[in-house]
Amino acid sequence: MVLLSLTASHRELDLDALERLSTGSSSVGRVVVGTCGPVAGAVVISTCNRFELYLDVDAPLSGDSVRHATRHVAELVAHASGVTGDVAARSFTVRTGPEVTEHLFAVASGLDAMVVGEREIAGQVKRSLAIAREQETTSKTLELLFQTASRTSKRVGTDTELGAAGRSVVALALDLAESELPPWDGARAVLIGTGSYAGASVAALRARGCEDISVYSQSGRAEAFAESHGVRPVDSLVEALADADIVVSCSGARGRALAARADGDLAGTEELGAIVAGNFGGQTTLPHGLSGEAGPEASLGHVLDAAAVVRARERAADRAGDEPEPRPLVILDLALHRDVDPLVADVEGVLLYDLATLKAHAPAVAHDVVAQAQGIVDSAARRFEETRLGREADAAVVALLDEAEVRVVAEVDAAVARLTDELALHGEPAPEESDVDVIARDVRKRVHAELHDKIVAVRARATAEARAAEAALVQGAVALTRTASTQRDADHRSRR
Repeated sequence: MVLLSLTASHRELDLDALERLSTGSSSVGRVVVGTCGPVAGAVVISTCNRFELYLDVDAPLSGDSVRHATRHVAELVAHASGVTGDVAARSFTVRTGPEVTEHLFAVASGLDAMVVGEREIAGQVKRSLAIAREQETTSKTLELLFQTASRTSKRVGTDTELGAAGRSVVALALDLAESELPPWDGARAVLIGTGSYAGASVAALRARGCEDISVYSQSGRAEAFAESHGVRPVDSLVEALADADIVVSCSGARGRALAARADGDLAGTEELGAIVAGNFGGQTTLPHGLSGEAGPEASLGHVLDAAAVVRARERAADRAGDEPEPRPLVILDLALHRDVDPLVADVEGVLLYDLATLKAHAPAVAHDVVAQAQGIVDSAARRFEETRLGREADAAVVALLDEAEVRVVAEVDAAVARLTDELALHGEPAPEESDVDVIARDVRKRVHAELHDKIVAVRARATAEARAAEAALVQGAVALTRTASTQRDADHRSRR
């Protein structure tokens, strides 16, 4: 089995490109496991600033299966997102073996985050594994990988100052907004959405002294969320905005609508078979609805548009009465697939901060703190890889132990025979069973002690060979993915 990952994040892509690429992310793991034979398991991490696929590939030594799996996944992402195949292939960083482990452990620990040290990502990694379990796409190796990543993240959080800093995307957003707001104990906040970021937002607002918090949900979950978090549900978003000082939008509803559309285009189609069945010699047809230039999100509205904000500001002005102007409204859009129409930024009296703004203002972290956390990650990754690759030596070690046991039996028999002859010369009876047990124990101890160095050498050799084999398996995978995607794009243009 080979670990393979295809990752794209804020480090490699601008957020607009990442938003487009991650459309349909909820279906990719399920589809690739169901249709790509060599892929035994898949876990997908999709957050506000990353889209990553982790695959457990059952690959022959030729490496073709790994390269095919890489190419298949890029094709699936291209079709689900509406980007070209070449764009999908170039957007991903391909990793294998120890690089996969090192990267995931760093991600789970917040070292690769937009706000270094953020703790939300640890929960997102856990939820990704839980979703894979629900979709029945995980594997034994991926289970162990992700569980170890979570344990590593916990250790970074407890053993370093990185975990004690309370850093997060939500905290950064509130820090940026603070100068434009009244004192927190008098500020009125509205949350849009009831997901994990909404819960984190409630905690962060209260930590600053804000108690006037209401929540709005398009999906009807506002009352349940309000009851569990001690906030107030609202039915009219415009009315709530008219009284608000700050809005935190993190529903991801537009992203889910995009994913549902991508799922509908992919699931159960004959075209899907052409994409992932491995028949790259023939033509590949884009599924219906994904071939247009506008992309799948073109006709989907935002959760909060400029017209709604204008109406809210008009009502706020009416309520302000003789005051010169209503208080400014700060809107924080924390959704990757933007909840808030960018045109909202043009509405007078409104300040809009999105993820791109937050990325530009993400603070640096002290080098020694990051180095300490990185050391924990590196050590955990090495231990994981040694355990995983050490299994490659099991067969050889078992063979050595079998040979040793044959030797033990032969030496014990010989020693017992000699002792029997010596006792007979003195007219004494044959050795008792307890005597034979003592001889066998001494012989086995000596033989196994001599075997120790051989076992260590065999395990080290097998581990080195496994590492070399993994490197060979994915050598050229990125180049082959780009070549296949470029050819598909050329075929598509020739058919138009």
